[in-house]
Amino acid sequence: MAELCHCCSGKAFSECCEPFLSGEQLPETAEQLMRSRYSAYVTVNVAYIIETTSPNFRKYYSPKSILEWASNSTWISLEILSSSEKRVKFTAVYLDEKQQLTRHTEDSRFEKINGRWYFRDGK
Repeated sequence: MAELCHCCSGKAFSECCEPFLSGEQLPETAEQLMRSRYSAYVTVNVAYIIETTSPNFRKYYSPKSILEWASNSTWISLEILSSSEKRVKFTAVYLDEKQQLTRHTEDSRFEKINGRWYFRDGK
């Protein structure tokens, strides 16, 4: 039986986020990028997270901090609350480094540069 995707799409990982994380395919929508970035946190793929952050905003993100957060968290689920062309509202549920259940809700903005989607920022 195929491993279900970490992004909670209900699809197999090999048919959902894995092709994006491996560089085989590029996400075609902001939501696909959001889901693949969540899967990158689950699999601690820091390079993908940095690479898919807008070049204009990368300076605000520390690979070391991303590595620590991704590694020290137990990722439980992702729920997409709403999705439009350039925005995705979601809730990610995880256990933090102290094993406390945390619900992180964010309204993320995305931008397309030269035909490729990037995470811009989130509130």
